[in-house]
Amino acid sequence: MDETVIVILGILLPLVGTCLGASMVFLLKKGMRPGLQKLLLGFAAGVMTAASVWSLLIPAIDMTAEKGGVVWLPALVGFLLGIGFLLVLDMLIPHLHLNAAEPEGPNVGYSKSTMLILAVTLHNIPEGMAVGVVFAGILSGTMDFHMSAALVLALGIAIQNMPEGAVISMPLLGQGYSRRKAFGVGALSGVVEPLGALVTILLTSLVVPALPYILAFAAGAMIYVVVEELIPESQEGKHSNIGTIGMALGFALMMVLDVALG
Repeated sequence: MDETVIVILGILLPLVGTCLGASMVFLLKKGMRPGLQKLLLGFAAGVMTAASVWSLLIPAIDMTAEKGGVVWLPALVGFLLGIGFLLVLDMLIPHLHLNAAEPEGPNVGYSKSTMLILAVTLHNIPEGMAVGVVFAGILSGTMDFHMSAALVLALGIAIQNMPEGAVISMPLLGQGYSRRKAFGVGALSGVVEPLGALVTILLTSLVVPALPYILAFAAGAMIYVVVEELIPESQEGKHSNIGTIGMALGFALMMVLDVALG
């Protein structure tokens, strides 16, 4: 397959995953059951955690080791900067977490659906960056990865985005949204990912010198989302073990994909 085609496919895969998840509004007559929602949120958390380790942090450490630097330093600095970046965005951007009664960030009077979109968009930014930075590293020859490794990361994020798209779009049916509009809102939440990946790739010449830091930065930002949103939401109320099972399955799947195919 042509390299350009692979890059385009990799950039679009996460958005496709979001759209597939959002399309559940056309297949399910009623809203999503709490148990299924917990399972999907836990699954997404597991996929993102495994992707952060095998696709981002370990490559950042390996690249630094090859260059002869302080092996742990870029991974540590980038990881903490990624956590801090999402923490700042969390405080500056008005958004509403799933099942939350009160929004977070500045009080600007946005509608509930708008703040739900902002919440998902907020944590889709590092996912788009993660895909973009891996492709940028491969295209520049800096990362000793095959294109399949970048595709595995994009596929893992797409798999994670499927439950995310469903979790965003399905509750909107209970708020008076038509199925078509609920699908549109869910799909729209994933648009930032291919845009973020494309911008990162276009800035390859600037990205490459700091690649280990940026890989770790994306990992930190993704872990922030897992700890701040996905795990707490998967553990709310009764039967929290369903969310735990979902996380174990997601982590195991992404680990196997990354090691076997990457």
